[in-house]
Amino acid sequence: MSLPNGRKIEVPFDQLIIFSTNMEPRDLVDEAFLRRIPYKIDVQDPTEEQFRQMFADLAPRMGLECQPGSVDYLLRTHYTEAERPMRFCHARDLLHQVRVFCDFHERPMHVTRETLDAAVKSYFAVM
Repeated sequence: MSLPNGRKIEVPFDQLIIFSTNMEPRDLVDEAFLRRIPYKIDVQDPTEEQFRQMFADLAPRMGLECQPGSVDYLLRTHYTEAERPMRFCHARDLLHQVRVFCDFHERPMHVTRETLDAAVKSYFAVM
């Protein structure tokens, strides 16, 4: 590291390289490459109970009020019927989408069927 006076000092540090993918690693690289990555962690999808709990925890922290039945509607309509797997980031990301939608449309910060439909449409859109 160079200081403002031109003097250089060495700053030791450790680095950790992390690869992350939703794809099968064997579809991306060959076996020899995978052997050189000694530790692999398979992160499973959340259970429905975990997903509900994340919604319940995150909504109030984001200034949102969940209307009764809204999470049931989300799970039934946009996950079960759509055959879409739940991911750990979805609760946070969808609630953020709801918050932005409500703010933009100058609506109360409520998680409803309508705001969830708008959030899902935007979040899962394929361009």
